[in-house]
Amino acid sequence: MYRDIVGSAYYVAPEVLRRNYGKEIDVWSAGVILYILLSGVPPFWAETEKGIFDAILQGEIDFESQPWPSISESAKDLVRKMLAQDPKKRISSAQVLQHPWLREGEASDKPIDSAVLSRMKQFRAMNKLKKMALKVIASNLNEEEIKGLKQMFMNMDTDNSGTITYEELKAGLAKLGSKLSEAEVKQLMDALMWMAMDQLTTLSS
Repeated sequence: MYRDIVGSAYYVAPEVLRRNYGKEIDVWSAGVILYILLSGVPPFWAETEKGIFDAILQGEIDFESQPWPSISESAKDLVRKMLAQDPKKRISSAQVLQHPWLREGEASDKPIDSAVLSRMKQFRAMNKLKKMALKVIASNLNEEEIKGLKQMFMNMDTDNSGTITYEELKAGLAKLGSKLSEAEVKQLMDALMWMAMDQLTTLSS
């Protein structure tokens, strides 16, 4: 049993936050990854790390929004069992491998929805951008990396104002082939604002 809080926020099991956990946390994290692979977004989302942790502890999983209605019940059953709040009731890794969704090949021949791929790319890009921003603040980027980050910013800052507005972010994502909804773009904008505020707080403390 372990008691330290470790791991990336999106993938942390509830018992980690309660500081009393064992090997069952790996099945939880794999369940989060499976949810992302099927839908393009993490099952527990918020604008701050604390918000993510609160969502994890509440344990409410969305199987109603797209693309979940078109995903097999067997796949959803596996995700539910991997993301069981109580580690004692959570499916084991051996049971995961024996689950019908994996054993019987119930995966559909239908191509993955383009919106799912778009959301997945944006989720990955957001985490990549956050990591790069943290590096900048720590002054660890070399000149080539800083040049690339500046270019990303300039490409979106179409009016050369030095700031990126909601409309510029939406237009920039569209150029990249993103099919995010208005709500999802706003969610991304809010997350970036919270990230900036968190870093300013860190610098001032």
